Amino acid sequence: QVQLVESGGGLVQAGDSLRLSCVASGRTFSNYVMAWFRQPPGKEREFVTAISWSRGTTRYLDSVRDRFTISKDNAKNTVYLQMNSLKPEDTAVYYCAATINELRSLWVLRGQYNYWGQGTQVTVSS
Repeated sequence: QVQLVESGGGLVQAGDSLRLSCVASGRTFSNYVMAWFRQPPGKEREFVTAISWSRGTTRYLDSVRDRFTISKDNAKNTVYLQMNSLKPEDTAVYYCAATINELRSLWVLRGQYNYWGQGTQVTVSS
């Protein structure tokens, strides 16, 4: 049974940092692309960032490119999202997702992802 389990969310102040973790289990993810999406209150779920597990190639949403960093630990089957200089507009439920599709141009599309975690809440106060 495939599982993606996120953790690390919380309530922080603007300017603070958080690191989210996503532990993947239930299959081999070495050929997968791992991503973070987020869903702000009352809005659609949007792509934040992704990383190819095998190549390490990344892609970012423009508004987070200089503040967020995605990384992976192969030994722990874990993907991280380091979020610095957080802003109130970063408030959302953050989801981990996995896709077999290595075509980078498609990583922003929710429909490409086969597996999803349950989400972790990030709230940034002003």
